[in-house]
Amino acid sequence: MSKASDLPKITSVADLFAVAYQIEADAVERYELLAEQMETHNNTELVKIFRDLARAEALHRDEIRRMAGDIDLVEHARRIAKWKRGESPEEADLGAAHYMMTPWHALQLALAAEQRALDFFASVVKTAPNAEIKKMADEFVEEEAEHVNLVQRLLQRYPKPSSSWSDDLDPPTSQE
Repeated sequence: MSKASDLPKITSVADLFAVAYQIEADAVERYELLAEQMETHNNTELVKIFRDLARAEALHRDEIRRMAGDIDLVEHARRIAKWKRGESPEEADLGAAHYMMTPWHALQLALAAEQRALDFFASVVKTAPNAEIKKMADEFVEEEAEHVNLVQRLLQRYPKPSSSWSDDLDPPTSQE
C-alpha cells in the first residue's frame, strides 16, 4: 500500500464517493483489458473470469454512483482521484499477467487488488476528519472485505499450478 501522502486527500463524503467510484472504474477498465489480452491469446477460460470480475466491479461502481446522488462523480474524481505513485488500489497488476496464466493466477491478481482496496478504505477510516466520512468509509471496508472473501472462495476451486505452468512448447515467434 502506498504511503498516506501518496493517496488522494479525502476531506468530504463527496471526495470519498469520487475516489471510491474511480477505484471501481479503474478496476473495470483493467479487467476488461486483461480479458481482451486473454482473448488475443485464446485463453478463453480467463476471458470469462476477467469479464466476470469486470461485471462485478461495474456493479459496485454503479452502486457508488447511485449512493452519491447528485454528485458529479466523474468530474469530481477527475479533480481529486489521482494516485501519486502508480495506479489506483484495485487495479490488477499488469506486470503479473502472463498469456498462459491459469484461473488460479487470475484470481491471485484479483485477490491482491481487492486487498489493496480494503487496505485503502481502512486507512480512510483511520484518518477520516469526521464521523460521516468514517461511517461511509466503514461501509466500503465491509464491501471490500466481502470481495476479498469472495475471491478467496473462488480460489478454492482452482489448485495452485505446478512450477512448470508457463512452459510453452509452442512459444510465439517474431513476425519480423
